[in-house]
Amino acid sequence: MLLAAPLAAAFWRAVSAQTVPTGRMSLALHQNTSRAAGFRGSLEGWARAGIRYVELTDVLLDEFLERDTLSSARRLLADLGLEPVSAAIVLPDVWIPGPERASSLEIWRRRCEQFAELGLEKIYCPSITTRPVTAEDFAATPACIREVGDITRSWGLTAMIEFARTSTHLATLRSTLRVVREAAHPNVRPMLDFFHFWAGLGKLEELDLLEPGELAHVHFQDVLDAPPELTDNSYRLIPGDGIAPVGTILKKLAEKGYSGALSVELFRSELVNGDPYEVATEIRTKCEAVMREAGVL
Repeated sequence: MLLAAPLAAAFWRAVSAQTVPTGRMSLALHQNTSRAAGFRGSLEGWARAGIRYVELTDVLLDEFLERDTLSSARRLLADLGLEPVSAAIVLPDVWIPGPERASSLEIWRRRCEQFAELGLEKIYCPSITTRPVTAEDFAATPACIREVGDITRSWGLTAMIEFARTSTHLATLRSTLRVVREAAHPNVRPMLDFFHFWAGLGKLEELDLLEPGELAHVHFQDVLDAPPELTDNSYRLIPGDGIAPVGTILKKLAEKGYSGALSVELFRSELVNGDPYEVATEIRTKCEAVMREAGVL
C-alpha cells in the first residue's frame, strides 16, 4: 500500500481534519518567470499588473542583498502590496543522504532565517538528485525529512518537497507521498508542480491518493505538445496554451480540498527576458480564464 504505516495514515487524517476545504485558489507568480528583471524589477512589474501573491527565489534574493538588506526586501513587498506565499531553495542532498547534505543543511538554516524574516510561512526544495539511488537511500529518506522538518519548525516554517520529473530520487507524487507520510513530520508536506506531474511519470489517478488538505502548494503550468523524451523546462507554457488537462487537474485538487496558491513558474526565454508587467498581464488574463472555467477562482 502507499501508506507506510497505520500511524502515518492516522497522522495525515489528523492534519486533514484541521483543514476546511473551500476549492478556491489564488493566482501567484514565481520569480523564475521574470528572472532577468531581478528581485525588485519582477515584483514591481507584477504589482502594476495586479498580481498580489508571489513566490520568491533564493538566487534573486541573494542578488538583491548584494546591495540592500532583508528589511528593505520586506518593505518592498509591503509597499507593493505583495504577499509572498512560498520561496524556492535549491540545494542538493536535502531529502536524501549524500556528500553535500551537511553543507546544504547549513544553508537551509540560513535560508529559513531569511525567509522567516520576510514573513513567509512556506519554503520548498526540489528533489534534484541525478546520481544512482539505492533502496537504502529511499529507506533513509524519512529520517532526512524529519531532520529538515526539525530545522524548519524552529523558524515557524513549513518545508515542502517538490518532486522533479528527471530526479533519480523523488520523481513522482506517489513516491513523495510515501516518504512524507512515513516521516510524519508536521512541518514537512508535499507540493505539486503541474509540469513535473504531467510531463513526467504522473498519472491522473495518482491525484486520488491525496488526503484532503494534504497538499501544501502548487506550481501551475501547461505543457507544449511534443514527445516527452524531448521535453525540458522550455516546454512549459502558460496554462491554457498547451495540451495538459489543467482544468481536470484543478477540479481534482479542489475536490481534495486544496485552496492555496497556483504559482506560475515558467522558463521560456521570451517570458523570462520580457517586460514583467506585460508578462504578468498575459499570464493573469489566461490563467484567470482557466481558473474561472474550472470553478476555482
